Amino acid sequence: MQETIYALATAAGRAGVAVIRISGNKSAEALASFGLKPLPSPRVATLSKLYSGKILLDDALVIWFPAPHSFTGEDIAELHTHGGRAVINAILEHLSGIKGLRSAEAGEFSRRAFENGKMDLTQAEGLADLVEAETEAQRKQALRQMEGGLLDLYEEFRSSLIEILAHLEAYIDFPDEDIPPNTAKEMQKEVENLKNKIEKHLANSSGEILREGLHAAIIGAPNVGKSSIMNWLAKRDIAIVSSLAGTTRDVIEARLDIGGFPLTLSDTAGLRESSDEIESEGIKRALFRAENADLKICVFDANLYPELDKSTLDLVDENSLVILNKSDLSPALPSSPEIAGREAIAISATTGKNMEKLLEKMQEELANRMEFSAEPVVTRQRHRAGLNECLEYLEKFLTENKDIELQAEDLRRAAQALGKLTGRIDVEDILDKIFSSFCIGK
Repeated sequence: MQETIYALATAAGRAGVAVIRISGNKSAEALASFGLKPLPSPRVATLSKLYSGKILLDDALVIWFPAPHSFTGEDIAELHTHGGRAVINAILEHLSGIKGLRSAEAGEFSRRAFENGKMDLTQAEGLADLVEAETEAQRKQALRQMEGGLLDLYEEFRSSLIEILAHLEAYIDFPDEDIPPNTAKEMQKEVENLKNKIEKHLANSSGEILREGLHAAIIGAPNVGKSSIMNWLAKRDIAIVSSLAGTTRDVIEARLDIGGFPLTLSDTAGLRESSDEIESEGIKRALFRAENADLKICVFDANLYPELDKSTLDLVDENSLVILNKSDLSPALPSSPEIAGREAIAISATTGKNMEKLLEKMQEELANRMEFSAEPVVTRQRHRAGLNECLEYLEKFLTENKDIELQAEDLRRAAQALGKLTGRIDVEDILDKIFSSFCIGK
């Protein structure tokens, strides 16, 4: 029998309300120890006084969830207390004194929910992503996964495979039976169809990109206004703005929400030849960040158009947004300027001219790469690895000429690879890794 666990399920620190969660067969005993006799009605928020002996700890809302109708599938009690540190500490100290109760480990509530059949592994991962979601698009994707979008798809793949395997087993177990001669060809066709579906699913990487977010780097020569653009986009003064060249010497990052899509934006040192050791290191880091960025925001001085900074010009490619800053000081600028064959957006970070246009263009770029798909999508490398393992065995089934028993084993291995994605089989070695990423009390 598992121990009963408890934890603060809301963020630590002072707040209006805190939630303390208890799960396990001693949850009822824990409630009774606070003086709650009889127990509150199931799933009804009940205002109750919590005592430790004769000492009043708090007035709290108490909710009782008897098994199996709870998050973990076990008896659960939730104490919605006042959020002061002293109140929380007093209640946790009282719980620690009850024999058979212990403080929960990271992700232990969700792990028990999985072990008791309340969710599969993809739903557990979706729950973790929902807690971590920073943007609207991330919230939608995580919620769909938590509600079983990936579970349904992967179980559909697995059910198809098991059905094919059943036909193959019939050949092996009943060789004397009159099985239609075209059954083998039909099985080959069905495996091909399944393989194509999985490959199509894997081809869409937008889910992984949306979960992690994109990285963009602002690059350009000194004093072209990179830091001013950074501050405008971040809506706060992150980078120092100065007329002195070389003010930014290291990479400065900000995590942004651009139209519901997550973006890590980096301001970098100005690109130029420098004998200063520190500035040279900053330039080296700027070039490295530019080379590894998903999106480069290449900034040029509009006053120098069309004679532009070559160091920045050499970095312009298909993953670049090209910006001409200080356009308010360059009245002779063409109405539709181009740089390296790409449309350039003429802006002024100082006056705000066309900054909304830049923001719209960035949002368009992010939406193209992280478009919220109507279908469930791969969101983690674990999913991709499992699906690729499944494809490997399907490919062996289709291409290798071998005994029917070995072909059946290929299909079994493929089904096992799919089963590991949802946690239906062979998952003990990956459980700790998945649930350790959860916060305490989740």
